[in-house]
Amino acid sequence: MNIIVVGCGKIGRTIVSSLVEEKHNVVAIDNNINVINEISNIFDVMGVYGSGTDCETLIEAGVENCELFVSATSSDELNMLSCYIARKMGAAHTIARIRKPEYNMKSQGFLKEQLNLSMSINPEMLAAREMFNILKLPSAVKIETFSGKSFEIIEIILKENSMFCGKRLTDIRSRMKAKFLVCVVQRGENVYIPDGNFILEEGDKIGLTASPSEIQKFLRSSGIDKKQAKNIMILGGSKLAYYLAKMLDASGNRVKIIERDKNNCSSLSESLPKAVIIHGDGAQQELLLEEGLDSLDAFVSLTGMDEENILISIFAATHNVPTVITKVNRDELAGMASKLGLDCIISPKKIVSDILLQYARALENSRGSNVETLYNIMDGKAEVLEFNVKSDFKQTDIPLKDLSLKPNILIAGIVRDRKPIIPSGNDEIKVGDKVIVLAANQRLNDLRDIIK
Repeated sequence: MNIIVVGCGKIGRTIVSSLVEEKHNVVAIDNNINVINEISNIFDVMGVYGSGTDCETLIEAGVENCELFVSATSSDELNMLSCYIARKMGAAHTIARIRKPEYNMKSQGFLKEQLNLSMSINPEMLAAREMFNILKLPSAVKIETFSGKSFEIIEIILKENSMFCGKRLTDIRSRMKAKFLVCVVQRGENVYIPDGNFILEEGDKIGLTASPSEIQKFLRSSGIDKKQAKNIMILGGSKLAYYLAKMLDASGNRVKIIERDKNNCSSLSESLPKAVIIHGDGAQQELLLEEGLDSLDAFVSLTGMDEENILISIFAATHNVPTVITKVNRDELAGMASKLGLDCIISPKKIVSDILLQYARALENSRGSNVETLYNIMDGKAEVLEFNVKSDFKQTDIPLKDLSLKPNILIAGIVRDRKPIIPSGNDEIKVGDKVIVLAANQRLNDLRDIIK
């Protein structure tokens, strides 16, 4: 697919990297010649120096043959204008990065319609939503939803005192009342799609699929259920902090934000009247302790520096804060943070990357049983996809045990008439179903790709 990406900052670079890995023809546009030279040297892309609102630059990038145009600069207005011009010049689909609250809260639908945008993406709001979900279910380190939240996959790390350590999956399922499926296990650098004889060990990260109610039942009966976080401290007063605090305020949580910039503190106080805003340096341990670190349910580190987020999160963890969430954008630092014992790492750029990959795959095969939802899980070593089952899928009404699936493929769930099904070998896929498929070390575009 021919794709143009405007803006090659942290978000744009991640988008380019993901699309190149998926074998798309990518053209990168940026108004910094050094960035363009670097991007062109690192990735197999054509780099164009210029502005995404300049017609000559867009012509040079091949906008008339562009199937997907993505504008991800730091300016919402430039992104919207770039997409508008690109659409007028022949781009088939356009996606704009729009971050400001005033656009996202009030006029997003109007702007999308008037600018003929295919989609708008807000990395900070998406990351805030993921963090909010974890704070509502703090036993998990990652939560992804399917089919209007009727089906979920959660990631859990097994601690040394877990009742599951040393147990076979068949034995665990027979002892639990909940209907669930352990569909993937990460152990160190390896990812496994386990069978019933797989034995879990301390430190395993397991991916578990079920309906939300069954997940709650599983967590309660397994003894690893944590209470929802009510008393939450956020370090850093960014847009991400604003979106998260607004969600938490609406749910009746007690929120405290520590922010260095005095003017930003004043702005947050006006827009978040229920939250407590503290002007100070959250890197000072004494301040965190004075503001009640020891009595928190959750600590969320959202400064603009990955290193600072990691170090302060470790400090919070050593003070036995039950849930610690850390924003880390750099891949190498995210891996380091996990090894240092931080379980819950959130990367806004990876969330955006997942959404764009999902959109691109759906466009590639819009007439087939195409991708509706896509998530990278297990630190990017596996992906889970939701497909709509259409009449061209020839393996309907056949028991799953009789399907010849490719290696490292698992049918992790079926949603039929909005009702989730944890599949067994005797279940069948039917036209109109939504099917959740887990794939390790391979790329799926269509449901037919799971068959040998």
